[in-house]
Amino acid sequence: MKSTVETLSPTRVRLEIEVPFAELEPSLKKAYREIGSQVNIPGFRRGKVPAAVIDQRVGRGAVLNEAVQEVIPTQILAAVREHEVRTLGRPEVEITEFTDGQPLKFRAEVDVRPEITLPDLSAIEVTVDAISVTDEDVEEQLKGLRDRFATLKTVERTALVGDYVQIDLVAKVDGEEVPGGSATNVSHEVGSGQLVPGLDDVLVGMGADDSTTFTTELVGGEFEGREAEVSVTVKSVKDKQLPELDDEFAQLASEFDALDELKEDLRARLSRVKRMEQLYSARDLALKAVIDATDVPAPEGVVKDEVESRKESMNDQLQRIGASLDDYLETEGKTAEEMDAELSEAAVEGIKVQLVLDTLADAEDIQVSDDEFGHEIVHRAQRAGMGPQQYYDQLVQAGVAGAVFGDVRRGKALGLVLERVKILDSEGNTLSFDDLRGAADSHEDHDHGDHEGHDH
Repeated sequence: MKSTVETLSPTRVRLEIEVPFAELEPSLKKAYREIGSQVNIPGFRRGKVPAAVIDQRVGRGAVLNEAVQEVIPTQILAAVREHEVRTLGRPEVEITEFTDGQPLKFRAEVDVRPEITLPDLSAIEVTVDAISVTDEDVEEQLKGLRDRFATLKTVERTALVGDYVQIDLVAKVDGEEVPGGSATNVSHEVGSGQLVPGLDDVLVGMGADDSTTFTTELVGGEFEGREAEVSVTVKSVKDKQLPELDDEFAQLASEFDALDELKEDLRARLSRVKRMEQLYSARDLALKAVIDATDVPAPEGVVKDEVESRKESMNDQLQRIGASLDDYLETEGKTAEEMDAELSEAAVEGIKVQLVLDTLADAEDIQVSDDEFGHEIVHRAQRAGMGPQQYYDQLVQAGVAGAVFGDVRRGKALGLVLERVKILDSEGNTLSFDDLRGAADSHEDHDHGDHEGHDH
């Protein structure tokens, strides 16, 4: 094999590769074996069909094509190693010259990792919001807890905003009942706007056994946009009664005996949450500052592939809920071009982050231990609801285990960024990454899962 490399841009090269026909022989033999095992020719057992018969029945061209398709990736890999090219993404291949018995000549254009000069991380400074937990913040948390432990009591009066009503609904268009437009014994909070537009307006002032009709515009289904007559009958009115804020409530809603203890716990929890927000803010600001201080060109081919991948993922998610990309664009009020521009911007940003962290990991010779990699596999498997070995086997089969390894390595490089960049809060206090990380670990240990509520 002979090969040359030409730099097209800081992020793309062109490889010109020539492979002598003799080097195709092993792939040609393999192609004959595979085609022979797939075709059924009378008088010959599968896998035992002579090459001459395959040439006659299937065609020599088909064999040559299969051999070439196998050779090209291995020859690109050999050329990449020879010229020490650090590739990114998939190569674009064009066969420039090939006839039977003659050398195979082709070119491959592929994105490469650009040379990046990192800034002095210790000279970068970012500022995050200072932590402040107010009495109003604590009261808001208490309000949420009271709502979770509220009870509903039937009252003999007309409905007010905030009450819960049991109702029957029937929607009709031109006198015909709308499919799916009827409901019986629905519990609805007056004023929540959760059901049909205009419903809450008529419910205020209605009591048990009262009925009325009103006009509304349907927002879904085959009659979307049409005016419908909706009949509503109130079966009962219930008042939401909140528990008193006292020590008894603290004992009901938490592990604490006194309300003051519960308030202090909520304040501490809020402080941990805000510390987590500080960590995420510091991470985002530090990465942006490093990228802004670094000349990082984004490889066009990799960006294009990433945009297509994100669009495909969006399509899959939309299809699972019975929607389309056009539906999404209409709901968001965007054009396809605007969405592509947003996806491209996000892809460029994400790729720049990867390139910077990979460069830092190389410069600092960051290693990933088996334990660190295994811990990440276990963590991802748990989120996917799978066993670690099964999850890992699927990664290997999909050829993306290396990508997970790269994510772990970049995570360690990101930790290095946060250790070296100077982080201040808006009050001028210096924050260490160890403090922020400790708060994150503490937050995971003190999840809100121990506060259980009761259904209405």
